[in-house]
Amino acid sequence: MAEKILSLEPYHPLDIFGANEVNLKTIKELFPSIRFVVRGDVFKVFGSDDMMIKFEKFFDVALMHFEKFNKLSPQDLKGLMDESASEYVKGSQISDDILVHGVNGKLIKALTVNQRKLVETSMKNDLVFAIGPAGSGKTYTAVALAVRALKNKEVKRIILARPAVEAGESLGFLPGDMKEKLDPYMMPLYDALRDMLPAVKLEKYLEDGTIEIAPLAFMRGRTLNNAYAILDEAQNATSSQLKMFLTRMGVYSKFFVTGDITQIDLPRKYTSGLKQAQSMLNNIKGVDFVHLNDKDIVRHSLVTNIIKAYQKLEDEEEKARIEKRNN
Repeated sequence: MAEKILSLEPYHPLDIFGANEVNLKTIKELFPSIRFVVRGDVFKVFGSDDMMIKFEKFFDVALMHFEKFNKLSPQDLKGLMDESASEYVKGSQISDDILVHGVNGKLIKALTVNQRKLVETSMKNDLVFAIGPAGSGKTYTAVALAVRALKNKEVKRIILARPAVEAGESLGFLPGDMKEKLDPYMMPLYDALRDMLPAVKLEKYLEDGTIEIAPLAFMRGRTLNNAYAILDEAQNATSSQLKMFLTRMGVYSKFFVTGDITQIDLPRKYTSGLKQAQSMLNNIKGVDFVHLNDKDIVRHSLVTNIIKAYQKLEDEEEKARIEKRNN
């Protein structure tokens, strides 16, 4: 009788064996002649040489299924006993309609016309600007595309950056070390990643640098090769900061810039780099701009009406300023 020691790393035992070990029970039913001894994320299997070879191939495909689709159920395991199903998992790529299989099998898709345009544009260009109002899916779509590229091994890492513009408070007076001070600014990026990657996998990626979330200033002096880099809230990057970020692009990299030019928090003496980039870079091959609008908002329906109300007020104030200047 052969003996084999297998490890679940970097996956959590709960993700693979299921709640109340329902998946482990299914595996035991599928391989009744094999004995299993489980200790945390390490387990021993005992059986004949032929059955052990068959089980190892099956288990490799099961882990691959979880890696690609972020879920593993008894039904999935039973289906993987079919050779054609195993070949599908080995060769499958996530379709353009489904950007990524999120946590618990959640399907992350481009939900609107302009979000789908973002996906199509990202396939054709190495630098994409997504400009639109809050809630229109700019950041979420960009992060999903980055996670998909990482899973498909198109890039080796993901870099997520934001300008750390102080919104009424000084960072120096906030408690904690630099990471603790900056994390609240980065929370939307963490939220998106938590939808798309299991907690244990995300933690591992953050620890080993496969995924890096950092303020824009930390990008200075670097070259980002084999990376999917996203600059979020780019309306709050100055012209020199945006230039610095864009010139970090290395070989085999994709860059994605998102922002809302109606929500600029920079002091008046600074020009938004995102506004400037629209006129400077729109004729460069390999660079494209996608503009989203209130029809792309996928948050609560009230968000659309709130944005329209604020836009109306801003238009009226701008009109009043023009009339005052003319008089």
